Amino acid sequence: MAGLNLQRNRALDIRGSICALATPFAPDGTLDLPAFARLLDHQLAGGTQALVVAGSTGEAHMLEHDEFDRLLAFAVEHVAGRVPVIAGTGEAGTAKTVAATRRAKALGADAALVVTPYYVRPTQEGMRRHFLEVAEHGGLPLVLYNVPSRTACDLLPETVAQLAGHPAIVGIKEARADAERIAALAELARPDFVYLSGDDGTAGQAMLAGAAGTVSVVANLVPKAFRALCDAATGGDRAATARCGDALAPLLQALNCAPNPIAVKAGLPELGLGSALPRLPLVELAEGPDRARLREALSSLASLAHAA
Repeated sequence: MAGLNLQRNRALDIRGSICALATPFAPDGTLDLPAFARLLDHQLAGGTQALVVAGSTGEAHMLEHDEFDRLLAFAVEHVAGRVPVIAGTGEAGTAKTVAATRRAKALGADAALVVTPYYVRPTQEGMRRHFLEVAEHGGLPLVLYNVPSRTACDLLPETVAQLAGHPAIVGIKEARADAERIAALAELARPDFVYLSGDDGTAGQAMLAGAAGTVSVVANLVPKAFRALCDAATGGDRAATARCGDALAPLLQALNCAPNPIAVKAGLPELGLGSALPRLPLVELAEGPDRARLREALSSLASLAHAA
């Protein structure tokens, strides 16, 4: 299996502007696949370089198994190989994560994004063994995902270093935004193991420091603007990175008004990309100042793009 994964990984290019897709729901709460198709087309037209289906932004833990299957299969068919499709397959238990990753492989995913086991608070050794088990038996290239604010555990750089040598483990999405963590992960990057930022607010900083790209939430709404930031930062152009970051800042601030993906989903109907409805226990962003700021930020970015 390791040989098969290594062969796949040579052709797999996960870098640049990567969108953590929201999952649009119809008013009756079911999957809205026509809206999802529009969102996929919006990403492809905007230059997004890879797509994450059923991650935390996609409300993975609110999806039934058959919905996960339908959503991922639809994305794979619709994208048709134009960019990599990465499935969110992380669960709190190792066996369940292996099973979800195998299912994603069967549905045509190019890679799996596997979050650290949440709620159970494993040790570093537990996480090391967890990821090795998924790498050995899941059948897909893995991108590790560390987001301590949501999982209550922190995958430390020294553990990442131990995992990075496995041929099926191709990178990490790191959501900790402090300078020390950014520097530590940048040191681990190499051609067959990418470091990806998982924080929109510090994405430019991380990519200038050596991250190969960013798995983004805001790219759902403004893929072209976020691709410009990624191109500038991965190209080492500090001035252009600052300009792109300044242009995105009001929208990023507007999205901070509620836990993800509540705010980004409120932006979808403004662009004709689906409803603002999340699934319980998440609730829709109420009309009021926060939603008005979001509309204003989106309008300003659209004006800037038109002027350019």
